[in-house]
Amino acid sequence: MAEKFISIEGIARRYPGPDGGTTIFEDLWFSMNRGEFSCIIGHSGCGKTTVLNVLSGLEAPDGGVAVVDGRAIEGPSLDRAVIFQSHALLPWRTVLGNVAYAVSSKWRNWSRDKIEAHARQFIEKVGLKGSEHKRPAELSGGMKQRVGIARALSIEPKILLMDEPFSALDALTRGALQDEVRRICLDTGQTAFMITHDVDEAIFLADRIVLMTNGPQAMVAEIVENPLPRDRRRIDLHRHRDYYAIRNHLLDFLVSRSKTFKDELPRGYDKKHPPVVRPVDSNPETPGDQDRKVA
Repeated sequence: MAEKFISIEGIARRYPGPDGGTTIFEDLWFSMNRGEFSCIIGHSGCGKTTVLNVLSGLEAPDGGVAVVDGRAIEGPSLDRAVIFQSHALLPWRTVLGNVAYAVSSKWRNWSRDKIEAHARQFIEKVGLKGSEHKRPAELSGGMKQRVGIARALSIEPKILLMDEPFSALDALTRGALQDEVRRICLDTGQTAFMITHDVDEAIFLADRIVLMTNGPQAMVAEIVENPLPRDRRRIDLHRHRDYYAIRNHLLDFLVSRSKTFKDELPRGYDKKHPPVVRPVDSNPETPGDQDRKVA
């Protein structure tokens, strides 16, 4: 049986104002299992970043609680690493210096040699071996983000939190980094939670996808289980018979159902237990099957 590792339990976020203020979301519930990669998708203003900030401890909810590994979150912790849209590197430190700084923050009693050896392992994992002594000004945008990923992973967090970390990159670099992050998370069993607006990115990376309705007063509409195999490869993605089923399901939600879901709640909908769906292709002859026949 899968282990519930992260639990969002009835959290709310409200902003006061002269007209009664704004409630971004209220009574929000969902959970994640250990080692799971989850993405959250929804239109701007639904509270995705707020949920991530609550999980990181950078914001406190106005109601409810967020729990990681059996403990309520009460503030930032090195058990939770965040990768932001911007790499946020220290410009006066080298690649090695940036990653080593994070390592030394968690393991203060380690020797300098041990800290640097540990940092080098993660620099190599993200494909930057040989660039250890370069400073951020000497790196491309993709390389800077690789350093940010190495820095986050180097502290071996219980949960890796990502706020659209690839959104500012070109398509080729974005794809390469998605491959790296997925490989590392699978190899290490890392639990990861990521915000994205990219449906294909979510399908490639996620085991489960949390769908948020439009804000304010946003809610979790459903949790989508990815029917594709965990060892999926990008080159084969569109050939899998269930690829179009999940892609169409996500697009249909973003284009139409996200706007009307709150007014047309499905029968039996329960906020505490959002429905879990697994889109699969009921048509035995999908475009992927046709591709294979032609090949």
